[in-house]
Amino acid sequence: MRKLSVIVSFLLVACLVRTAAPAAAQSASAVLEQSMSDTLDLWREGRYEQLYEHLAHRGKTSREQFVKTMRDTTIRPACCFQKLENFKVLNEKRTEATVYARVGLEGTPDAAESSTREFKLTHEEQIWKMQLADVLSIAGATGKKKHRTSKKSSPYK
Repeated sequence: MRKLSVIVSFLLVACLVRTAAPAAAQSASAVLEQSMSDTLDLWREGRYEQLYEHLAHRGKTSREQFVKTMRDTTIRPACCFQKLENFKVLNEKRTEATVYARVGLEGTPDAAESSTREFKLTHEEQIWKMQLADVLSIAGATGKKKHRTSKKSSPYK
């Protein structure tokens, strides 16, 4: 009789743990999505000093350089439900996560009104932070010049 109650107890605990695991995964995904959404809100609102503090891997970019660069760009995240769509966690570790999402954009010079790609998030200072390079890339302010070469054919060849 004692063995039966131990087995039943074990099965109940196993069932509870099994049903709690997806909820934990969903809440982790929700935390990552909310963190990314909050970061995009700071950018949209033009609060670049606070945005800088919410970004990871800043390298040699100073706050002043970042703020000037962001003020010079016309691209910013779209509002509301268009801001962040199709959010999916691809990989999550204790201090790093890779997510896939579509970020809606406004003020783009071409027809692209969104950026759909993978983003790396880093857990620092008790929050998940987007990478500074990702924000600059989406804003079109990476500093890298696109080299387009075209070969003109000579009619005399």
